[in-house]
Amino acid sequence: MDYLPADARYQSMKYNRVGASGVRLPAISLGLWHNFGDVDVFQNGRNIARRAFDLGITHFDLANNYGPTPGSAEETFGALMRKDFHPYRDEMIISSKAGYLMWPGPYGEWGSRKYLVASCDQSLSRMGLKYVDIFYSHRFDPETPLEETMGALDYIVRSGRALYAGISSYNPEQTAKAAKILKELGTPCLIHQPSYNMFNRWIEDGLTAELEKQKMGCIVFSPLAQGLLTNKYLTGIPEDSRAAKHTSLDPDAITPAKVEKVKKLNEIAKARRQSLAQMAVAWTLRNKVVTSSLIGASKVSHVEEAVGALDNLAFSESELSAIEAILK
Repeated sequence: MDYLPADARYQSMKYNRVGASGVRLPAISLGLWHNFGDVDVFQNGRNIARRAFDLGITHFDLANNYGPTPGSAEETFGALMRKDFHPYRDEMIISSKAGYLMWPGPYGEWGSRKYLVASCDQSLSRMGLKYVDIFYSHRFDPETPLEETMGALDYIVRSGRALYAGISSYNPEQTAKAAKILKELGTPCLIHQPSYNMFNRWIEDGLTAELEKQKMGCIVFSPLAQGLLTNKYLTGIPEDSRAAKHTSLDPDAITPAKVEKVKKLNEIAKARRQSLAQMAVAWTLRNKVVTSSLIGASKVSHVEEAVGALDNLAFSESELSAIEAILK
C-alpha cells in the first residue's frame, strides 16, 4: 500500500529559522545514526521514519558512515525514498556528512577535497538523490588546511551536490575560521552540528556565542546523552540498551552519582508533567541559538515522546536553578 502522510503533519510542529538563512528546520529532527543499518529490521526503521514525517519532522540527518555497516543507513534511507517519500522530496531536508573512516587507504577519511567530494558522490548514489540539502564536514581535520576542506564544501554546493554547507563538532576558533573562509568563497556556512545535553555542555563555553555572532544555525545531537537522560537507566542497565550493547554509551559512565542526578532531574520533569526525555529535549531548545534538537529512535514511541516535548518548552527561573543545582 502506498504511503500517504498525515494531512495535519504541519499543524503542531514548531519550525525555527536556521541562523540568518531563508530555511527553517523542525524543532525536532530525526537522526539515522543508529537503528537504520543493514543489521536492523527495515520495517521498524520504516515505521519510525513514516511516523516522524506524519508528525511534521521534515529533517532527516545521515552521514556516510552511519550503519552498521558503514553506508547502510544511507542505503536504507534510499529505499525509504523510493518506497515512501519520493513524492515528498521537496518537503524534506536531507543531510549527510563525511569525515570519519569510510574506506581503506589514505583517502578514506578526514577533510581532504578528494575524500569529501567522493564521499558526497557515494552518499548521493546510496540514497538515490540528485542532491542533499545540507552536506557537512563531520569533523575538523588538523592535518588538512581548512581552506581545502571549506573549498571542498563550496565546490559541493556550487556543483549542485548540496544546497547548503555545514560543519560538525568544530570548536569556537575553528568555527570562526571556517565561517570566514566560506563567506569569502560566497557559500555561507548554514549550520553547525555539535553534541549537547545536560551532561555535555561544552558548546556553552564560547561556541554558542560564536554561532550567534556568525548568524549560523545550530542543530544539537545526543540531547538525551545516548539514552542516559531518559527513564531507561533509573533502576539499572537494561539488556537491550546501548550501554549493555557497548555501542555508543559506555556502561562505566552510568555511575551511582550520575544515576542519582538523573533521578532528581526526573522529579523535576514529573512536576512539569513531562517525561525526563521530553524535559531533556526541551532544555536543549531553551537556548535561542539552538535551531533543532536531533533525536535518535529505536521505536515509534520514541519519536512521539520527543515531539511531545514541544507541548512545554518554557522553563521557570526556579526550574532552571533547580536543574543547575543538580548538574553541579
